[in-house]
Amino acid sequence: MSLSRMFRWRPKTKTDTGSSPKREGQSYKASSGGSRAADEARQAARSTWRRTSAGQDDPGRRQAAGGSHNAVREFAPGNGGGAAARKERESAASDPRPAAREVREPAPGSGGTAEQETKKARRFRGRRWLWTAGLLCFVAGAAGLGAAAVWVRGLDISKLEHPLPEPSFVMDAGGQPVAQLSSSRIVPVPLGQIPLDLRNAVVAVEDRRFYDHAGFDVWSIGRALVRDLKAGAMEEGGSTITQQLAKNLFLDSDKSFNRKFKELGYAIKINFTYSKDEILELYLNSIYFGEGRWGVEGAAQQYFGKSVQQLTLAESAVLAGLPKAPSLYSPVQHPDKALERRNLVLSLMKEQHFISDAAYDKAVAEPIALKPNNGESLKGRHPSYVDYVMDEAEKLYGFTEQQILTQGLRIHTAMDLKVQQAAEEVYHTDALFPQGPPDRPVQSGAVVLDQRTGGIRAIVGARGDETYRGFNRATELKRQPGSAFKPLAVYGPAFELGYTPESILYDGELDISGYRPKDWDGQTRGQVSLREAVIRSWNIPAVWLLNEIGIDAGMNYVRKAGITLPPADRNLSLALGGLSEGISPLQMAQAYGGIANLGVMQSAHAITKITTKDGHTLVEAKPQSTKLTEPVYAYTLTRLLQETVAQGTGIAAALNGRPAAGKTGTTQLPATAEFGAIGRNGAKDAWFVGFTPELTTAIWLGYDQTDKTHYLTTGGAAPAQLFREMMTRALKDAPVTDFPVPEELRRAMEEAQQLRQPPESGRSAPETGEPQYRSGQPETPRPGRLRKKQGD
Repeated sequence: MSLSRMFRWRPKTKTDTGSSPKREGQSYKASSGGSRAADEARQAARSTWRRTSAGQDDPGRRQAAGGSHNAVREFAPGNGGGAAARKERESAASDPRPAAREVREPAPGSGGTAEQETKKARRFRGRRWLWTAGLLCFVAGAAGLGAAAVWVRGLDISKLEHPLPEPSFVMDAGGQPVAQLSSSRIVPVPLGQIPLDLRNAVVAVEDRRFYDHAGFDVWSIGRALVRDLKAGAMEEGGSTITQQLAKNLFLDSDKSFNRKFKELGYAIKINFTYSKDEILELYLNSIYFGEGRWGVEGAAQQYFGKSVQQLTLAESAVLAGLPKAPSLYSPVQHPDKALERRNLVLSLMKEQHFISDAAYDKAVAEPIALKPNNGESLKGRHPSYVDYVMDEAEKLYGFTEQQILTQGLRIHTAMDLKVQQAAEEVYHTDALFPQGPPDRPVQSGAVVLDQRTGGIRAIVGARGDETYRGFNRATELKRQPGSAFKPLAVYGPAFELGYTPESILYDGELDISGYRPKDWDGQTRGQVSLREAVIRSWNIPAVWLLNEIGIDAGMNYVRKAGITLPPADRNLSLALGGLSEGISPLQMAQAYGGIANLGVMQSAHAITKITTKDGHTLVEAKPQSTKLTEPVYAYTLTRLLQETVAQGTGIAAALNGRPAAGKTGTTQLPATAEFGAIGRNGAKDAWFVGFTPELTTAIWLGYDQTDKTHYLTTGGAAPAQLFREMMTRALKDAPVTDFPVPEELRRAMEEAQQLRQPPESGRSAPETGEPQYRSGQPETPRPGRLRKKQGD
């Protein structure tokens, strides 16, 4: 059967009883094609009978019938229609189907059957479209829900599968934490360590149906939506704890319907993936509590100077009231509003039966007593030293930056906090540095290490504000060291080849293959002793001596000192520190440390070991030692550098009552037209490298970019003064000791002391053999066989 025949509708006919009103649902009746002709024949017969019956449309008979339009009329016998009518009625009575209702002709102007059928058809079409639209809406809604389910299922919340990043700590030489390394602002704590009062307080004020809903609260969202529509903007959040967690970890903080929709999707997936307690733990460790603090542990330390485990009910209520508006309810900035907010939280806790009336009364009566942690946060402390520690951990031990910042490591170092603080104090004192143009300060970098172990005690890589992982001038800078390089490239190897402090060196006009060095004062003295050449930092004697011992001797000594030079530096300017690439303060400190440690150079290092937070050792440093020179030659050079500080160019570094040795260094401005007018009145770099019996320090001073308005007007005296200030503060409480003496020299000194004792009775003192002294110190014994040099 075709669809057109299945849905062919026609109006029902009226019955002739008039006993009941027509029901709307019976207006139309389906008719099959086979019975339609019979129905039409019966209706025509009835109409013919009505028209031919006696009385036609007699008003009197209608009135006699009570005005009923549906009355059945009786006919007298013999009227010619009775038999047929009877037969038809009997046929209708025997028909099991209900009799069709009589259709009567409508009175003119009465709006009869045709108009009614039109209205009914219109109503049917309207209902059909309504049902169709409803069905389409249902299908579209189901499809939308399916698509939303697929979208939610595809959201990536794997970030929650990993533990919250845990900061690592840099430990000083005494095992105490001195700096925190973290990619996160959070110090996470497990839920079991968070007081129940704090958990309940947060639930009471932020999301009272937290343990009942599926990640979102329909009532809260509806209430917020109504308020937003009234306000015409996104003002009311309506977010649950789960939604806030999703926003904090995965979304931006913009107020838009798109972001709210994403927030809802993430919340649904989080709710079906994690337990309520897990969600609450993540939330409490990631929410912002103001004053730069994220997480409950940081907030507890910030406001009350204690661990979160020690918080009271009243303190917990203060923290619980902050996430809604940390600045507005800050107990530091707005104590009155913070108190009002705290009491609101307590009242909500009482209302929701988290606390008793007695506990509520006691808590609201307490004032907010802030006890912030007076100790500075370890995060961001000692940036130059920490940056070098991270570099060392990556380059030497293979740790990644992400591992260092997130795995809760304990990085033990050689830092001496007292020395580090002394260096930082000096670098924060602008009066100790040369003044320059206001647009750019004179920069500097310094390294302090223990020459006996190679452990780096302090690093300062810049003046002023330091940026995370910024340029470290103490360890990364490469500059020409000037005369500070002479002990390494000239005098150290010269002692190994038989020269002594009293050896005579040439100091006159010198031209070696076109190289013409000049002394810093522009004069010459003809001849000077090696001692005087070191103390006064004469240039010509140093160049002449390097030419005498050979450039290879200088290059080899420098290489043993841990400094690798390119082939371009194999020339006589090596004597004056005229290097093609330059050298860092860290390299200079390590090299001089070999001199201070009687010829044994320990490799400079910051890290001693790296462990887990539980103490399991992951790596341990094994510093390498290198024999730089013989102890007697190292001691001889130490004594000369000690005299340089006492009465020579390094006198600004002299310490009050404490031995110190060292050498200044200055590099001149480039011989270009830009600096022609300045001449010898300016310098590009200034150095001082020195040591005490305890510490070795290298300091560089200069501009990052030297030009005609940014150059130094002072030489090595300025960094020498910085050395004095650092060592004075760093060694303030340390006992005064002298430089170590080599064993063979110590025995010689003991023998000399015995020879100087008064002769015993009957014996006379020997006439020869008593060693000669200079400046109260014994001379260094000459090697067995010396190379004969000019002036010896």
